[in-house]
Amino acid sequence: MMAILAACDPTIPVNAGLNPILTIALGLLVCAAFGALNGTLITRLRLPPFIVTLGTLNIAFAITQIYSKSQTISALPEALEYFGRTFRVGQTAVTYGTVLMLIMYLIAWFVLRDTAPGRHVYALGNNAEATRLMGIDTARMLLIVYTLGGLVYGIAGLLLVARTGVGDPQAGQTDNLDSITAVVLGGTSLFGGRGNILGTLLGALIVGVFRNGLTLMGVASVYQILITGILVILAVATDQLSRRKG
Repeated sequence: MMAILAACDPTIPVNAGLNPILTIALGLLVCAAFGALNGTLITRLRLPPFIVTLGTLNIAFAITQIYSKSQTISALPEALEYFGRTFRVGQTAVTYGTVLMLIMYLIAWFVLRDTAPGRHVYALGNNAEATRLMGIDTARMLLIVYTLGGLVYGIAGLLLVARTGVGDPQAGQTDNLDSITAVVLGGTSLFGGRGNILGTLLGALIVGVFRNGLTLMGVASVYQILITGILVILAVATDQLSRRKG
């Protein structure tokens, strides 16, 4: 996500003569490249996924800070703010970003539920060695999953920029914790092989409503992070206990 924020500098399309749409495409490409890098390090060098993704997260964050000089970028081109615009459904204002999010959820739900590659992903998460013995190229599949993951992160960063109207190099520092909480609350096991994309949507809504409620109650952001951390530990502990019972 930090990569797309760096690519959203309005001086790029102005000074370099690039179209804003092309600038967005380049930002998404950078994010996909980070995902491919993660997948390559994990599949080729057999490095632990947690260490690799944590390392590249810090690298991307540092590059973003250096590039932006830790300054928030404003006066963005209209193309970057498109998904933050709204349309009316009755009396309710809905952003185009929300529509894109729902479409992406439906596509992911269909692929994981009704296609062979989607079922292979579940099998890989459940038992990588058994999946390899079935004749599936697990290294290639992991590389594709991480690359697509990077692309999705880039789209998420684009939606964040569209919603806030600025490119903030400090944005998203606690989103990894919120994401883990949402996924686990949605029924996905951190140990692999079990999950539901629509459950993840529900988990994200729960976390979003929870955060918004704490904000409306006037709870300081540092205490929100503390409460979210406790929540994710409880969710993971529940997942572990359910696996043992299973």
